[in-house]
Amino acid sequence: MALTPIIILLFIGYIIFTIDKKKENFPVPAILTLVGIGLFFVPYFSQVEVTPNIIYHVLLPGLLFTSAYQFPIDAFKQHGGLISFLATIGIVITVLMLGAAIFALAGLFTSLSFIGALLIATMLTPTDPVSVTAILQQSSREPLVANVLEGESLINDGTSIVLFTVILSIFLENSALSFTQVLWEFAYVSFGGTAIGFLGGWLFSKAIHLTHERDYQVMLSIVVAYGTFNVAEYMGFSGVLATVSAGMMLSFEFGRLIKEEHFRDALDNFWRIVEVSVLSILFLLIGLVAADYLSFNYWVLGILIFTVSIGIRCFLIITTTQFFSNWRRKIGWKTATILSWSGIKGAVSVFMILSVKEAGSGTETDLIISLTFAALLLSLVIQSIGVYPLSKKLLRLSPKW
Repeated sequence: MALTPIIILLFIGYIIFTIDKKKENFPVPAILTLVGIGLFFVPYFSQVEVTPNIIYHVLLPGLLFTSAYQFPIDAFKQHGGLISFLATIGIVITVLMLGAAIFALAGLFTSLSFIGALLIATMLTPTDPVSVTAILQQSSREPLVANVLEGESLINDGTSIVLFTVILSIFLENSALSFTQVLWEFAYVSFGGTAIGFLGGWLFSKAIHLTHERDYQVMLSIVVAYGTFNVAEYMGFSGVLATVSAGMMLSFEFGRLIKEEHFRDALDNFWRIVEVSVLSILFLLIGLVAADYLSFNYWVLGILIFTVSIGIRCFLIITTTQFFSNWRRKIGWKTATILSWSGIKGAVSVFMILSVKEAGSGTETDLIISLTFAALLLSLVIQSIGVYPLSKKLLRLSPKW
C-alpha cells in the first residue's frame, strides 16, 4: 500500500478524534467506518489494496501490545476467572451456538453449509473494545465492565484465530470436523504463544535497565511488541497471544519496581499515539474494504445474524455466571447486557474476512464474506452509537448490578 493514502487516512482520523472531546456519545468507530465507505466511491481511494498481512502483521501487534501493556494487572487478578472463561470456553460455546443459529436461519433464505455457518460465527466472536472502554469509564464509576471487556478481548483474539484457522482449513478442504484436532491445535498454538510472550516481556523488563535514555527504551518496546509476535508466528504459535502476554508481563514486572513511573512515562506517551493512529487507519480501511461487499440480496439475513450474535452472547454471560457464586453477585442482567452490547467487532474479524477472501472463491465464499461484513458493519455502527446511552441508563440508574 502506498504511503500517501495512509497519511490522508491518518489526517482524517485526527479530525474525527479531535471532534470527540468528551469521549461520551460520539461514536468514533461508526463515523470512521462510514467515512471509509464514502471514500470507496472516490477513485483515488477505491484502488487502495488492503491485505490480511497489513491488518495482522502491521496494525494488530501495536494495538494489542498497547492494550495489554496498559491493562491493570490488579483487574486481571480480580476478574481473571471470568475473563479467562469468557475468552476460552465461552468462545467455543458461542461459536457452536451461533453457528447452529446461522445455519438454521440461512436455510430460510439460501443454501449454506454448517461449516460455512461455523466460519461466520468464528469471525464474529472476537471483540474489539478499545474504542468503547473510554466511553464505559465515563458512563459508570464501576470499572468492572470495562476491565472484564478489555481483558476478555485481549485473550479471545488469540482463541478466535486458532478456531478460525482450523475451521477455515476444514471449509476449504471439505473435510470432517474433528474436535480432537481443534483441541490439540488450540493447546499447541495457545501455550506456545503465551510462553514466548511471557519470556519476551520478562527479558524486556530486565534489558530496559541497560539504558536510561527513554527514546531507546521505546525502541526496545517496539522490538518486543513486534518481535514476540513474529517469532511466535514463525514457530507456528499464536502471535496474538505472544504479544498480549509480553505486554501483560511487562506491566506486571513494572508494577513491582519502585521507579515504575520512570519507565512508564515515555512508553505510555508513545503507545497512546500508536493506539489512536492505528484505530484511525483501521476503521477507515474497514469501511473501504467492506463497501465492495455490501450490495447483495441477503441483508435481512445479515441483520438477523447480527441480532442473534448479541442475544447469544448475552444469554451465555447470564447463564454461565449463575454457576459461580462470586460472579453471580457481580454480574446481573444489566451488567450482562452491557458486556454483550459493548462487544464490538473490529480488527481481528476484518483480518479473518480478508483471509477467507484470499484463500478461496466461489458462491458460498462470497456469501460468507458479505454476510460477515454486513454483521460487522452493523456492530460497528449500531453498537458503538448505543454504548453510551445504554450503559449510562443501566449502570448509573441502578444501585445494584
